[in-house]
Amino acid sequence: MDTGLIAPSPELKRTPTLAHSLIPIVGTALLIGVGFGVYKIKVEVMLVIATALTGGLARWLGLGWREMQAGMLQSIMKGMPAMLIVVVVGALIASWLAAGTIPMIIYYGLGMISPRMFLVTASLATGLVSCLTGTGYGTIGTVGVAFMGIAHGLGVPAGPAAGALVAGAYLGDKISPFAANANFAVAVARVNIYDHIRHCLWTTVPAFGVGLVAYALVGGHHAAIVVHGSLAADDEVRQALAKAFVFSPWLLLPPLLTLVLAIGNRPVLPGMLLSVAVAVVLAVVVQGVPVVDALNITVAGYTPHTGLALVDRLLAQGGMEAMMHVTLIALCAFAFSGVLQKAGLLEPVLQRLFKFTTNTSRLVAATAAGCLVVELMTGAAFVCILLPSELFGPVYRRLGLAGKNLTRVVGDCGIVGVPLLPWSIAGAFMSGTLGVPVMTYAPWAVFCYAGVAFTLLAGLTGLTMAPRINEDETQPGS
Repeated sequence: MDTGLIAPSPELKRTPTLAHSLIPIVGTALLIGVGFGVYKIKVEVMLVIATALTGGLARWLGLGWREMQAGMLQSIMKGMPAMLIVVVVGALIASWLAAGTIPMIIYYGLGMISPRMFLVTASLATGLVSCLTGTGYGTIGTVGVAFMGIAHGLGVPAGPAAGALVAGAYLGDKISPFAANANFAVAVARVNIYDHIRHCLWTTVPAFGVGLVAYALVGGHHAAIVVHGSLAADDEVRQALAKAFVFSPWLLLPPLLTLVLAIGNRPVLPGMLLSVAVAVVLAVVVQGVPVVDALNITVAGYTPHTGLALVDRLLAQGGMEAMMHVTLIALCAFAFSGVLQKAGLLEPVLQRLFKFTTNTSRLVAATAAGCLVVELMTGAAFVCILLPSELFGPVYRRLGLAGKNLTRVVGDCGIVGVPLLPWSIAGAFMSGTLGVPVMTYAPWAVFCYAGVAFTLLAGLTGLTMAPRINEDETQPGS
């Protein structure tokens, strides 16, 4: 059974042992956890250092530079289709913003959400915005801050309010086609982004639903206050959007086009580029953006001028240049992985994983445990994505399971759990921005941990565990 791995080099003079394998794997987790998590050194720098140290070990095993370079290039080439999609996503975000598509959806979405129960409203609002903008940080820093101010004014407890906001913000980080974490996960696992999103819904919808039910039950006694209270910040955001953009049904064309092409299993990149082109035309025709500016926005990103700082921060997104950060991390990660595989350093670990993970339930449980351990060790979402994906990806292929099963587990047990850790960058940001300690809001961020139960249930029963169909899983319909 093909595991998708790069074959170890015949140049090796020593056979790697389990101890050799654990040095770069555990070492990289600790290196990034301390360097990035504690000292705030860029992830890219830590990955380069990890690759260099792994290269030193590989050299001791007998691997020459040419073979290391070949391994890095092979690994990067395997991930190139996914990285190209990540770059085009930047153009997609910026063009949809310039066209007014995302602002219009936010405007009407915020108006349609019922304010009868604050916690439900807060989670839905941040969930909507994060899915449309692809940034949990940006959502919390704008809409989240506004809703937190409303919570204080209405006497809603800070812990539940912040927890509901964080849960909603991380909905987008997991399933938004614009989110850096989601795009990095599919890039590392070489999976189609839309297949990943559709597959994630099996665990995301019930997990998010459990949170909404909890918020409805707990926050019910605040209903009367909220109904009669003034959601001034919400109204202010909507007024700023309505003033800055011209709304038209034509603005729904880019997302509808993308949706139709995705459902029809059309090639991803051409479909996304077509959607970008349509959005650029709408930006020029409907919003009056000069042609040159509209084209440049797809590269440099959108810079709004709505007159309201909160909205400007929210909509200052996108551009291919912005996605180069994710692409650079992916390049460094693939280089590390290429040396690791070419030196045969994954083989001893995989041999033991193959013996243990003999069925779907064991594999899902082991992946979930791996994500949680790395999460606790490092508090960094990118590491929670990278290491479990590299370790368990070949095992999923060996059992004939689609890569989107792996990215779903990584999303449920890695990505969305990071803001629950006080020592993580995400936890520090959420806590500092909302003014609520992590351990105070963590129990109320239900979505951020409920997904673990649903993903384990899927593994135990085999329900929704998709078989691998295509060899190249970056293609639609995989």
